[in-house]
Amino acid sequence: MHSAQDDDFVSHVLGIVDAIPPGRVMTYGDVAAVLGSRAARAVGQVMARYGTDMPWWRVVRAGGHPPIEHEDRALEHYLAEGTPLVPRTPTHAYRIDYAAARWSPA
Repeated sequence: MHSAQDDDFVSHVLGIVDAIPPGRVMTYGDVAAVLGSRAARAVGQVMARYGTDMPWWRVVRAGGHPPIEHEDRALEHYLAEGTPLVPRTPTHAYRIDYAAARWSPA
């Protein structure tokens, strides 16, 4: 069942994501927290379903890891926007320097 509350959640998530400046990021949990929620997975579902036309690469997993299965496409955006990155490790090709790139709406 679909409700107006669901529509509000989707529009608020997309509004926050759209406001993230180039070169900055938020985690799924950060976006949820701005909405007064702990529903990071729901934010991920919104992004998977409706985020195609949004700057989806600016919403990252905890620890600064890019969206799963979109690492290469996201890296192009990060490099173009000057997003601070942490170099390759034995387990990850790269990750975002979350401390330097984290953004929070005023």
